[in-house]
Amino acid sequence: MVGLSFALYIGVAIWSKARSTGDFYVAGSNVHPIVNGMATAADWMSAASFIAMAGMIAFRGRDGSVYLLGWTGGYVLLALLLAPYLRKFGKYTVPDFIGDRYYSQLARIVAVVCAVFVSFTYVAGQMRGVGIVFSRFLNVNVTVGVLIGMGIVFFYAVLGGMKGITYTQVAQYCVLIFAYLVPAIFISILITGNPIPHLGIGTADESGVYLLDKLNGLNEALGFNKYTDGSKSTIDVFFITAALMLGTAGLPHVIIRFYTVRKVSEARASAGWALLFIAILYTTAPAVAIFARTNLLQTVTYQQDGELVDLKYEDVPEWFTNWEKTELIKFDDLNNDGAIQFRGPKSDVENELTIDRDIMVLANPEIARLPNWVTGLVAAGGLAAALSTAAGLLLVISTAIAHDLLKGCFVRDLSEKNELLAARIAAGFAVCVAGYFGINPPGFVAEVVAFAFGLAASSFFPAIVMGIFTKRMNKLGAVAGMIVGISFTAGYIIFFRFINPNLDTPEHWLWGISPEGIGTVGMIINFIVAAVVSAFTTPPPEDVQALVEEIRVP
Repeated sequence: MVGLSFALYIGVAIWSKARSTGDFYVAGSNVHPIVNGMATAADWMSAASFIAMAGMIAFRGRDGSVYLLGWTGGYVLLALLLAPYLRKFGKYTVPDFIGDRYYSQLARIVAVVCAVFVSFTYVAGQMRGVGIVFSRFLNVNVTVGVLIGMGIVFFYAVLGGMKGITYTQVAQYCVLIFAYLVPAIFISILITGNPIPHLGIGTADESGVYLLDKLNGLNEALGFNKYTDGSKSTIDVFFITAALMLGTAGLPHVIIRFYTVRKVSEARASAGWALLFIAILYTTAPAVAIFARTNLLQTVTYQQDGELVDLKYEDVPEWFTNWEKTELIKFDDLNNDGAIQFRGPKSDVENELTIDRDIMVLANPEIARLPNWVTGLVAAGGLAAALSTAAGLLLVISTAIAHDLLKGCFVRDLSEKNELLAARIAAGFAVCVAGYFGINPPGFVAEVVAFAFGLAASSFFPAIVMGIFTKRMNKLGAVAGMIVGISFTAGYIIFFRFINPNLDTPEHWLWGISPEGIGTVGMIINFIVAAVVSAFTTPPPEDVQALVEEIRVP
């Protein structure tokens, strides 16, 4: 399955090789809206969506829904509020817009730095996802898996540019959505008898017990919170959801997709198609999470005379030992009784089982004892999701360096041929850095990606919104806002996750807001700083104010 999907991607990349900078950056701006919608959906649904989101919901229950709400709502915000205006502006990249709208090379350079920083944070999660898939299904360690993924994505991102990536992403969307739905439907039939996963989670069994009630009972018996209850504070849930939403609207690799169509109306149409394609997976994710959690708990425990009994390690199924080899499942028999005690924080018994939540979607078919071809299909889908987004991000990095920094600031007379060469070299360098962070990730896939969204929310979102809707916003205000916003957000994340991880608890967080949600605060600070600075400095030139009026005309 994986080999066939890779052959398909490489074949598409060779067929659609970029032959000009227009092909490399925006696929010649002649992509059909439905095709662009499908490619945008694949670009958008990364390893975080395919691999990590359902795993996060499976482990966090209600708290995990922030990812579902934030990412879906954010895409709507992007499609309606920003994409059509940026497409009408008509340049290649977000730093292009920032540089021209704020009539400043400094603003362009700050936007390039933000784009590269956000994209590297995001792409680290994708490479981590690639490594996890390969480590299990090729029986290699995560490092080797990341290196293989680097080679594949380097080939089609560097060769094809946006043109190659666009048509490869269409193929990847078809693979990933089929791979997500097939096991979900199978497992829904096995557990609930209903072939529609969305309805299956609300189905009662023969004894009249609903699936969620059963899962709540299992969770409580093992010392976990009720699955349908949350442990996070309401303010933290709000701020994480807002950071994910607003970060979506500032993600450069998604925004650039709207430059690949011919006109503004097609940008709106492709946004609508993309939302439909995205919703197919996102509405299925909660069901996948619930099935995975139920199957897991029923694997490590069983009912005997009405009592819940822990499974002996010697009786574990084959999937458990297969994943143990990857070191993404670890069992430590603390009391030497040979039984697996999987326990939550409310239990008096110490937990002996550690499970990397990023494996839940990948392991789901094996846990449910589905045929091997379904497992292979899920592996191919996970790789499609990770590689499609990684390619889009690498293109943003190479474009930011070659087009916005090199040609836009330092070598203005750079020929098209040399610019294309510089973009490919930058993409190759970016692949290597992304691979390093994939091997040494700063957290779970969804958490790493959440940081990227927070950074995008605190830097790009205010600058783009004020650039479109406020004629008074000037270059000094925008630059000051971006620098302060992203510095505050990055500093907060680095302090709690890297410098003092022992203090990474609600009582030490600012107003109880976690590092995943702090991007919302950074965004508010960005808006305030930008508004204050622009109010006390010179207004933008008349031609820039006219540009703002022009891009808002339908």
